[in-house]
Amino acid sequence: MKHPYAIALDVGTSKLNHTGSWRTQRPEYVDRLPPCNAACPAGEDIQGWLAHAEAGEYEDAWRALTENNPLPAVMGRVCYHPCETACNRAQIDEAVGINSVERFLGDVAIAKGWAFDKPKSETGKRVLVVGAGPAGLSAAYHLRRLGHAVTIREAGPLAGGMMRFGIPKYRLPRDVLDAEVGRIVEMGVELVLNSKVDDVEAAMREGGFDASFLAVGAHIARRAYIPAGGAARILDAVSLLRSMEGEGPPLLGRKVVIYGGGNTALDAARTARRLGASEAIIVYRRTREKMPAHDFELEEALQEGVSMKWLSTIKSVDGGSMTIEKMKLDDMGFPQPTGEFETLDADSLVLALGQDVDLTLLEHAPGIVIEHGVVKVGPDMMTGRRGVFAGGDMAPSERTVTVAVGHGKKAARCVDAYLNGRAFAPPHKHALASFDRLNAWYYEDAPATLRPVLEAVRRVENFEEVVGGLDETNALYEARRCLSCGNCFECDNCYGVCPDNAVIKLGPGKRFKFDYDYCKGCGLCAAECPCGAIEMVAEAI
Repeated sequence: MKHPYAIALDVGTSKLNHTGSWRTQRPEYVDRLPPCNAACPAGEDIQGWLAHAEAGEYEDAWRALTENNPLPAVMGRVCYHPCETACNRAQIDEAVGINSVERFLGDVAIAKGWAFDKPKSETGKRVLVVGAGPAGLSAAYHLRRLGHAVTIREAGPLAGGMMRFGIPKYRLPRDVLDAEVGRIVEMGVELVLNSKVDDVEAAMREGGFDASFLAVGAHIARRAYIPAGGAARILDAVSLLRSMEGEGPPLLGRKVVIYGGGNTALDAARTARRLGASEAIIVYRRTREKMPAHDFELEEALQEGVSMKWLSTIKSVDGGSMTIEKMKLDDMGFPQPTGEFETLDADSLVLALGQDVDLTLLEHAPGIVIEHGVVKVGPDMMTGRRGVFAGGDMAPSERTVTVAVGHGKKAARCVDAYLNGRAFAPPHKHALASFDRLNAWYYEDAPATLRPVLEAVRRVENFEEVVGGLDETNALYEARRCLSCGNCFECDNCYGVCPDNAVIKLGPGKRFKFDYDYCKGCGLCAAECPCGAIEMVAEAI
């Protein structure tokens, strides 16, 4: 039996006869959800802004990006880019360097002074945002775009939240953060610093606010009971990192031990090295495979001379020494004490055991429920008190800048719906453009561009930025590695391979359509579509 494609080709390519009645299947153009978009906690249309970037339309790309995320230069430095983990291109050679292109666009925008458009009209509604961290700034930006009057009240002396007080300067230069915060304020957002909200009910009532979004960051360090005697110097990682913002940094000594296994522990250890510690040792009770910190950050720390003591826990501290107990994994993979001890000399102990949120502002707010140290919210981000929404570190979620920015965007849309007397309806999502739907043989190997990295020996001498950005040539190359998964980019393959001239071009940017009077349903177009944007569907009987 002949292959159906061969049968189709035997018929010829003229339009002498209508052939629609021959079909059992018909091709249809579809749009699918790119895996990068699906994986982005901020909900960016990554494929959309990459398309502008690869055409060299950088301002259009930046504006498309900031439709969802107002902090691209920040995110291009601190996001852990789950989009790249999901990228289909990784199954061909390497994932597209989405995060590096995002940073390039953010930096170009700062250099060129691109500004956000102000709202065309005002709604007359007033919204209070508590906290000027990533969630609060994102919510304020999106609410202001919708025409609402927004006031951010921030307890600290500067905006940025944990982006400023929890992420060291070698990862996020402060001039970059200030530029992106300033752009949001210039839209007409009121930012009130050194203004802690102790009672959200009173703040809403006194300010005449119609709704509020609570975005207080996790600034309170968790403690652990460790017997300590003598003149033991113990401090927490949050205080250490916060002290780098204007206050005098603490005197840690030459040998510093950090207790914990998250990204904050790594930041504290790397900061200690930059403050002059000859040794920075992280004590962690589990193995490297179970360490919650990101692997690339651990590698950077090891390059800078930070050392690790795996499967270890601190039992006591006495002056300049501490007792460490070795652990071993049980049959279930959990660490258990062994009764084996060693002594470790150190000038300081830094505790990096996680952070909690100060929830005292909710004590007089009726209906708000606290579970496991965070605020219980519904699918619309609203708390049990109508008109009060919460997100970021205050809500159950992974605590990253990207997740917080996504919370702020979603909360803004939900607040807007609430202020307009309706329920928020999430937009429809297309089916995922998985790798098996692509025709990968069209793509040649094009390895990803590596970002420049400061030499390890120079890093520990100062707080210069460790990871650099791409130049325009590299950013353009990286953007052009995008496969446009699941969405037509007008490559003309379907138009060129159709044996019946049944594909009609609609003009630049308008894609194509099928003339079903002449389409036999042979499937050549679907088989040859590189990005999987054509689906064969059964004809109705």
